[in-house]
Amino acid sequence: MDRGLIRGKLSIVATPIGNLEDVTLRALRTFKECDVIYAEDTRVISKLLARYEIKKPLQRLDASTELKKAEEIISRLEAGEKVAFATDAGTPGISDPGARLVSLIRANGSMATIEAIPGPSALTAALSIAGIDAAEFTFLGFLPHKKGRQTALKKIVESEIPVILYESPHRILKLLKELATLQVARVIIARELTKIHEEILDGEPSDLARKLEEKGAVRGEFVVIIENSH
Repeated sequence: MDRGLIRGKLSIVATPIGNLEDVTLRALRTFKECDVIYAEDTRVISKLLARYEIKKPLQRLDASTELKKAEEIISRLEAGEKVAFATDAGTPGISDPGARLVSLIRANGSMATIEAIPGPSALTAALSIAGIDAAEFTFLGFLPHKKGRQTALKKIVESEIPVILYESPHRILKLLKELATLQVARVIIARELTKIHEEILDGEPSDLARKLEEKGAVRGEFVVIIENSH
């Protein structure tokens, strides 16, 4: 058989950021029809698949194995297989694995189809209820922990358009205190979006830090929206 006539398909599938009911009908159909599912964490995707009674072979593909597993996926696509890839939550490639996988497949000259199965994203979910003008914004993902952090913070303060970050519960207080020191006027933080304890806080960074400290242990990743007044 002429391998050039075989067209595999890689589906980059967005999955719920919390509430499992947020999965799209197209995403479920894609999972049902594919030959194999690669996931950032097979334990996480298993919960979603079990909810909708879908059984498929699972393979792990996280940030540390993305390059290695890309070769494996290329072989599957060249054999005409349908492959789905999903991260733990939201849209792959947005501060999550996926981008290097797609880049390597394209660089390989594969004839396979690469399709997006759009759906949930913490970034857009937070912006939709932030109540700010988001015609323009800068998304920086997770800030560097050390090297380059101060440079990034300076760019945030000087930005004339809203800046959106992701932050972990372990570092959110540090970030808010840094922003307070830099005299940022307004911050909106979204936590546990679509989950039972969903929470949106809006105000000066020092006030938000105090509120979170009063709560004690805070769970869930944060979407942080910084709106500067110039």
